[in-house]
Amino acid sequence: MAKLLVTGGAGFIGSNFIHYWLSKYPKDSIVNLDKLTYAGHPENLLSLKRNPRYSFIRGDITNKSDVNLALKNVDIVVHFAAESHVDRSIEDPMIFAKTNVLGTCVLLDACLRYGRKRFHHVSTDEVFGELGPSDIPFNEKTPLNPRSPYAASKAGSDLMVKTYYTAYGLPVTITNCANNYGPYQDTEKLIPRFITRVLRHKKVPLMSQGENIRSWLAVIDHCRAIDTVLKKGKIGEGYCVGGEEKTNLEITLNILKILGKDKSWIDFVGNRAVNDFRYAIDDSKIRKLGWKPKHDFERWLTDTVNWYKKNEWWWKKPSIKQALIDFKNSFLGND
Repeated sequence: MAKLLVTGGAGFIGSNFIHYWLSKYPKDSIVNLDKLTYAGHPENLLSLKRNPRYSFIRGDITNKSDVNLALKNVDIVVHFAAESHVDRSIEDPMIFAKTNVLGTCVLLDACLRYGRKRFHHVSTDEVFGELGPSDIPFNEKTPLNPRSPYAASKAGSDLMVKTYYTAYGLPVTITNCANNYGPYQDTEKLIPRFITRVLRHKKVPLMSQGENIRSWLAVIDHCRAIDTVLKKGKIGEGYCVGGEEKTNLEITLNILKILGKDKSWIDFVGNRAVNDFRYAIDDSKIRKLGWKPKHDFERWLTDTVNWYKKNEWWWKKPSIKQALIDFKNSFLGND
């Protein structure tokens, strides 16, 4: 029987993890600490409202009082909370530095003061920079080479996590994962943004010719990977969690095909200032722990599209607010 603190649990990956964990481990309980920014959706967890094993605290990971309250009687911290959009980080890097670096430090320090709580940090493959077409995939020994304020802030938080292990003996692990996709993802991200635009009879804005390559991972497989590292991972170590490599054009054409549309629904737009060409991951280390992805990309993408079709209540906004979101999204990239 364990009690977990999940930070950012009202977000995309965090809420999927909470559903996964409470379903798999019926004796465990979870405290969800979330600030409820634009990307936090409490409705992701409506079905848990009366679950005695789930509780919610609205709070900020940069606020010591909020963190101290949430950490009471907790055994394990799983840290998802982060600002995560590249374009927003270019527009306002200070928010990313505060949340992703300072917030992680506040959590680490509290875990140390409360008796060396087990701490798992959820990070990204973007900390490693970009790859060329023939470069070998990222692995745990790849040097950090972030190319955006977002990636730099996550690299900084990764280093702080490692430092709390080497300097203080805090029991930590890290996962650096591929792009996730699935239900409950905010519509500023590529896959849900393109799905919901087509459902609203709008073209999809694809940067350049869609040649950029990302590694894609079903969110449920990511949840399984974190579970594996918590149970079998070596303290102080990091683990890369990979997926299937796809160009942004391939992703777009797949979505359009599922929705019965053709290439004419693509609006090719200009590139942004920082748009890494390729991310790819060698996840052989975590596979040695017994993990591997279970979900086929095309099938899970179809399931994801169908989820957004069936759950318009979740993503549809009043027309004026949606117009503002569309305006902002027209300046956002394809990550």
